[in-house]
This record gives sequence, structure tokens and C-alpha cells, in this order.
Amino acid sequence: MKQADWGTKLLFVNACISQRGAASRTYGVALAFLDAWQEAHPDDAHTMVRVDKMGLQPFTEAALEKRDALAASGDFSDPLFRPARIFREAETIVVAAPFWDLTFPAALRIYIEHISACGLCYHYEADGCHGDCKASRLLYITTGGDFEKPESLGVLYWKQLSEMFGIPRFDYVFAGGLDVDPSKVPEILTEAKEKARQFGREF
Repeated sequence: MKQADWGTKLLFVNACISQRGAASRTYGVALAFLDAWQEAHPDDAHTMVRVDKMGLQPFTEAALEKRDALAASGDFSDPLFRPARIFREAETIVVAAPFWDLTFPAALRIYIEHISACGLCYHYEADGCHGDCKASRLLYITTGGDFEKPESLGVLYWKQLSEMFGIPRFDYVFAGGLDVDPSKVPEILTEAKEKARQFGREF
């Protein structure tokens, strides 16, 4: 896979944290998407951020004061805003994370705190919040031991974040029920990977 450092057609937010390592089931579905996307865009590169390797920390009171002071002055050049700047500039975005504890790993939640920079990725007007991200669409990929439910919070969370960031189209792939019947895991993953490939071809 070609990988860019900045100004990317596709941003891959990799939160595929797993004791399986490279054999992560979530990453396997994400890789099906990425391979299909690269085949459809042979001359383009993607940017990957691995959320658990970025060294991001939850915001403390002091960090919030620094962030708010910089944002108030319109200065978003500080490294504090680098995740948000990358997210804002991406043309399309895919986020992949396992379905943990009804949402996703904590490292992804901390990443969300860092990209949710008011004045950069969104702003407020008299009628409410308006997104400022350039992406035309976002795909969320997740896998879980239990079956998908209408109120699956990881999916709903990213759907609402996409709206907040001004990303007009949201899609997702949920490979659920992986710990219910081990004999059906290959079938479930095969179906999820094909859905991911379809999105990769059309992104």
C-alpha cells in the first residue's frame, strides 16, 4: 500500500487493537477495503494513523486551557492540533475499531478528543454546530463478538460525529456474532470483507 504523509485522498484511522496483533479480525476487514481502494486508485496514497501508537493523552485542565487559548487566537499550528489538521484535510476517511464494551477502545476515544477541535474541524453559529471537514464520506468498520443491535453505540457514535464534522455520507460494516458460533466466523468475515471491498471500489 502506498502511504502519504500529508494531504491525503484517504485517511485510515487504525484502532484495530487486538491481542491477535496483525491477525486482528477488524484489521482483516479494513485491509480488504484498503486493497480494493488501492486497486481503484493506483496512483493515490493513503495516510494511516495508528491511534494507540500516537502518544495521545486525555485532556487535562492545563491542556484544555492551552488548546482553548490557541484556538481563540486562531493559531492551529501547534503539534497539539496535528491529528485534527490531518483529519480535516482528508478527502475520504475510514475508521476501523473492534466493538469493545458497547463502543470501541479507549485509545480511539482519546483520538476523538484531539480531532474535535472547535474552530478547525467544526464551529458554532446562531443555529448550532457546523462542520468544517473536507471529507465527502466516512466509513466505519467494526467487528464484535455479539450480534449487531440497532442501538450499537460505536456505529451511532461515528454516525453522529460525521454529522458534527460536516461529512455528508456515513456508511459502516459490522461483522457481528464472531464469538457466538466459532464455526460461522469464516462466513461472517468473508461477507464483511466483501462489503468492505465494495466500499473500497466506490470510494
